[in-house]
Amino acid sequence: MRLVQVLIPEGGRTDILAVLDDEGIDYAVWEETGRGDFEALVSFPVPESGVEPVLDNLYAAGIKEESYTIVMSTETVISERIGALKNRYQGYRISRDELVAHAEDLAPESSTFFIFLVVSTLIATTGLLLNSAATIIGAMVIAPLMGPAISASVGAVLADSDMTSRGVTLQVTGLLATVMTAATLGLLLKETFLLPPIDIRTIPQVLERTSPNFSLFLALGSGVAGAVSVIRGSGSPLVGVAIAVALIPPAATAGLGLTWGHPGVFLTAGVLVLVNLFAINLAALVLLWIAGYRPEKGEHASQALRAVRIRITTIIIGLVLLSIVLGAVTWASFEVGTVETSANTEVKAMFDDGQFGELEFEEVTVDYKLDDVLFGEPADVTVVVAHGPSAQFPPDVAQRIDDRLTKMTGEDIVVDVEFVRGQSST
Repeated sequence: MRLVQVLIPEGGRTDILAVLDDEGIDYAVWEETGRGDFEALVSFPVPESGVEPVLDNLYAAGIKEESYTIVMSTETVISERIGALKNRYQGYRISRDELVAHAEDLAPESSTFFIFLVVSTLIATTGLLLNSAATIIGAMVIAPLMGPAISASVGAVLADSDMTSRGVTLQVTGLLATVMTAATLGLLLKETFLLPPIDIRTIPQVLERTSPNFSLFLALGSGVAGAVSVIRGSGSPLVGVAIAVALIPPAATAGLGLTWGHPGVFLTAGVLVLVNLFAINLAALVLLWIAGYRPEKGEHASQALRAVRIRITTIIIGLVLLSIVLGAVTWASFEVGTVETSANTEVKAMFDDGQFGELEFEEVTVDYKLDDVLFGEPADVTVVVAHGPSAQFPPDVAQRIDDRLTKMTGEDIVVDVEFVRGQSST
């Protein structure tokens, strides 16, 4: 339920009370004793789904430009008379004006937004490097990305170009700031003793953000949850956490990929961020439109419909194109994994079978990256072999390994064999 209070301008009491009488709403009127700009204050309860139609009728009576209207949420309304109003105004969404107010509250001032964003990114980046899921989730509690995503969609359905522009700008600049913050922190840690030499591609939490998975469904679900929480007026910080989880960690991973010089990490995580961003905005936009939100003035309805159609089309095209890129990256990741696994298992098996006499297998390293797969470059496989002082070197060790790996993987492979003399202590 909502309690609505309206300051009635001079000469407007009759028209306003007539609207409330037509709506069958019980009200109380007090004489206004302030500066004299208003003649009375009217207060009345109404179900949350009835706020918008009642206010539209009051606006038509001319109160919006010359008055104050206050809509307050009530804890409890005890009255047998309220049942008729609930039956008349059935629905589950808050009014258009409340929606705008919630969207504006969710998108804080720019300075506050970026302070919280940078802090959450620093914590999330630390969590990635420490492989700590709890730290990453904790950082998402203060990440302020839900507001811009929701406000951009609210502005679109209500033909509020300023709100849309601010929401989009905060999302884009916020994610760029996240990437650069993570890259800067990674550089500081990498160049000091605080972080030992590591390959970030082996960290499970980083790997999770560079391996295409079901994050698209997480993003869509987050967008739906965010829109529903605003539409129903039951916002929860946990919804903001879900949206932040889909955006901040992969953006921070992209920043780490930039610092460590791994284009595959940067590309995969970056594409994942954009896919999730588009999915969140698409889900929120579609749900708000389906919920029936339209501009207050009828002449803006066609403008809003056109803007929504353009945004939905643009987002869908972006998702399709990014999905193609993500599909290519997925295929490249699979090829890299296949070569690395085959090289380790097959080479060791060849030596274990005694195919190379007294030569002993030491280790194998594979230099094969995503960009090598995408640009058709061969995989470089280096095999280290130990031998005794009188060992005989077959002349075709490298070629035989090359032939076997090529047959197993179907990829173009270049094999280098390094022979080392070894000793073992007693």
